[in-house]
Amino acid sequence: QVQLVESGGGLVQAGDSLRLSCAASGRTLSSYTMGWFRQAPGKERVFVAGITWSGGSTDYADSVKGRFTISRDKAKNTMYLQMNSLKPEDTAVYYCATSSSYLKRGASSYAYWGQGTQVTVSS
Repeated sequence: QVQLVESGGGLVQAGDSLRLSCAASGRTLSSYTMGWFRQAPGKERVFVAGITWSGGSTDYADSVKGRFTISRDKAKNTMYLQMNSLKPEDTAVYYCATSSSYLKRGASSYAYWGQGTQVTVSS
């Protein structure tokens, strides 16, 4: 079992920045990919970014490439999502999740999920 807790969401204006955190506990993360997903009201949950826990390889959705940066701190068992130049269309609940597969983008590949943190970007 892996327990995930997100934090760092909030209400910001367009152009602002936020950093989300995902604290993990439970089983070792050495064999896992960790990812960020988001879900806007009435829409499906979509992939935002992923990172391999051991090597730090990353993948980003085109919509956030160049604006968002995913990282992890092994010592703290924590993953981060630095979000810059936020846009109103980034408004969503953001979830972190873990997968035993290599940098998959499909939500079905992720077995453990956090409870989500709301990000609202006003125009």
